[in-house]
Amino acid sequence: MSHLEVRNATGAAPRRVAVIATIYRYLSHAQHIADRFVVGYPYDGQWRRPDMRIASLYVDQSPEGDQSEDRAREFGYDVYDTISGALRCGTDRLAVDAVLIIGEHGEYPNNDKGQKLYPRYEFFRECVDVFEQDGVSVPVFNDKHLSYSYERASEMVADSRRIGFPLLAGSSLPVAFRLPDVELPLECHIREALMVGVGSSDAMDYHALEAMQCMVERRKGGETGVRAVQMIEGDAVWRAGDEGRWSRDLLEGALSRSDSPCGLPEEDGRTRDLLGAGELQGLVKNPAAYFIEYRDGLRATLLMLNGAVRDYCFAARVDGYDAPVSTQFLLTPTPNVTYSASLVHKIVEMIESGKAPYPPERTLIVCGILEACLTSRLQGERRLETPDIDLTYTAPAESHHARA
Repeated sequence: MSHLEVRNATGAAPRRVAVIATIYRYLSHAQHIADRFVVGYPYDGQWRRPDMRIASLYVDQSPEGDQSEDRAREFGYDVYDTISGALRCGTDRLAVDAVLIIGEHGEYPNNDKGQKLYPRYEFFRECVDVFEQDGVSVPVFNDKHLSYSYERASEMVADSRRIGFPLLAGSSLPVAFRLPDVELPLECHIREALMVGVGSSDAMDYHALEAMQCMVERRKGGETGVRAVQMIEGDAVWRAGDEGRWSRDLLEGALSRSDSPCGLPEEDGRTRDLLGAGELQGLVKNPAAYFIEYRDGLRATLLMLNGAVRDYCFAARVDGYDAPVSTQFLLTPTPNVTYSASLVHKIVEMIESGKAPYPPERTLIVCGILEACLTSRLQGERRLETPDIDLTYTAPAESHHARA
């Protein structure tokens, strides 16, 4: 099928945005993102009010604390009981200028890998069906994973290319503030990378993998795909460190950027070298290591260290630097969570320009890495070759992260 017409607003009226969400309640992703389109958000020292408005809302579930009807009454839009109704705003043709798919939070089953089966793919397919039926498409933002399935995620990216609409996907970590403000030079030579993350599997490890990917994609030659992965847990993680499978120097560099060391620092305020003091193993009850072997030879490791820190921190060995390059992806507290504002600003940029500021292939490769790692764990923590994760892409010239 040839590219459909991609509708862009003329500027005569505010752009109309449809929100397609799993739930809409306090501190849900839908609340964080959609609220900023109706009240504005802080970015780069200004309060931004994009020339856009929510025109329609679809929510899949309405749990206790649901805010969808209250928000609709307050800000003057309608809640529809179908996705097609929300996109057409009750008419017989697409009636919005952009779509936000926010499929995070809500009660959904898990598969055997422990992945929450959010219906992001199904939401996306219904939007594409409307585009094809009506002969017109608009920019689409998909929050966080494209899908728990790499095959389905690949189809989503392929559909955006086939039909010709801009697709922005992923989470807020790549566009959050960095402490310190590190931007790796484009086409730099990265020898090894390590990420420290915290939180539950499939929800928070996705964030950590995407943060690491937005750094390593800037290496010489661009992204080339993934050859193999392996995920291990428990004492095997520490043994892997002793065997040199992950770098103690890089872990030290990443931990040095954390503002939330646990253990004695929480008890009596003293600073503590968690790695040098040997406390790490006592604090982290069930560590996990995600080993990623890229096709160009780069090796990267994600260490999930619940109990040691509460930050997401990155370190890499890069040619031209005497010491490991390291930074923290700074997550500011609720309710402001200004990293969500940074993500909304990128969504606004896409809607206004008709071009995604960074490619959806970043999110796609992370979907593939995460699914393969969880499969490795399910299959006895074996090394798993990944011939299907063969996509290539080029990182944007700018990192697009927030700056002080």
